[in-house]
Amino acid sequence: MATLYSIHPDNPQTQRIETIVKALRGGAVMLYPTDTVYAIGCDLNAPAAVKRVRQLKRMANDKPLTFLCSSLSNIAAYAAVSDQAYRIMRCLIPGPYTFLLPATKLVPRLVMNPKRKTTGIRVPDERICHALLAELGNPIISTSAYVPEDHGELPVLGIERMRLFDALDPLVDIIIDTGVELGFQTSTIVDLTGDRPKIIRPGRGMDALQDWLVEGDVG
Repeated sequence: MATLYSIHPDNPQTQRIETIVKALRGGAVMLYPTDTVYAIGCDLNAPAAVKRVRQLKRMANDKPLTFLCSSLSNIAAYAAVSDQAYRIMRCLIPGPYTFLLPATKLVPRLVMNPKRKTTGIRVPDERICHALLAELGNPIISTSAYVPEDHGELPVLGIERMRLFDALDPLVDIIIDTGVELGFQTSTIVDLTGDRPKIIRPGRGMDALQDWLVEGDVG
């Protein structure tokens, strides 16, 4: 059974954040809020925990896992950032966007696409996420949560958080509850590995992204 931590959404309690991060360093898997939906995550540098996340999401090893970074400068340690990618991300983060980028050697093989050597990175606009990242000192895996069902995966869309908590309680070690119901839109995925940005999946923030791309004349 998971340990549930009630965390203030605007002023995360330092001691509870420290306790959660200590567990993450020890290989814990958590269910936690982002600026889009609830996510399943762990310490990027905890291989056994990353494998558990893949198993929970039934993800093949060749499918890249998204992870959270604290800032644009932090992204540069884990991905090769072109001048164009830098300009785009600088205007959009923090926010509800996942950027596909060429991975550096700091990204574990368990996380990236082994053929393309790319990875998905986010800088969310969410205070608990940033508190966890600051205390941990390295990225956190972030993959949208769902309720397991006998007939496949039921997406998180429209699911109340308490139902999600009840379903995932036996499968994760930590549940973070802010008392806030999140939306049902996942992040917008933007591929920045080519000459021009390519929208892979529309999601939250899509309208703002399209407006910026038109104004910025980058496609």
